[in-house]
Amino acid sequence: MGLLILTCLTLAQISPHPFFAELALAYLAIQLILSYFVSGQIKILNPDWRSGQALADVFAFSAYPVSENLRALAKHPKVMFGASWAVMIFELIFPLSFLHSAALTLAFFIAALFHLTNACVFGLNRFFWTWLAAYPSILWLQQRLIGI
Repeated sequence: MGLLILTCLTLAQISPHPFFAELALAYLAIQLILSYFVSGQIKILNPDWRSGQALADVFAFSAYPVSENLRALAKHPKVMFGASWAVMIFELIFPLSFLHSAALTLAFFIAALFHLTNACVFGLNRFFWTWLAAYPSILWLQQRLIGI
């Protein structure tokens, strides 16, 4: 995503015509929207994600520095089941947030909280800043296409 952001912004900046600059920014926004949706689609097709087992495995066997208290969450199947479904549903409905500015603001807040949690729990810091850096492209595209 970081390389995609840099490439699209560079193309927008050096573009000989505003149309091509807008095309580069729109491409970035669409890729960001798809990054959530496709991730949710892949997860929901996986029976381990639907049962909560995949998330339990992430907590239990993660190579990332997860504390023992957090690893213990893997032993709570109801928590893992609920968290798995919350992630999958959010990722799948993320594109719908594009249709209304208030919904998009809420989706950005939830997504940022999700990425911040991953950064704190698993040390995946770059995802937080990288995905947040791409959010303005969706705001721009929403305003450009829907005018809200």
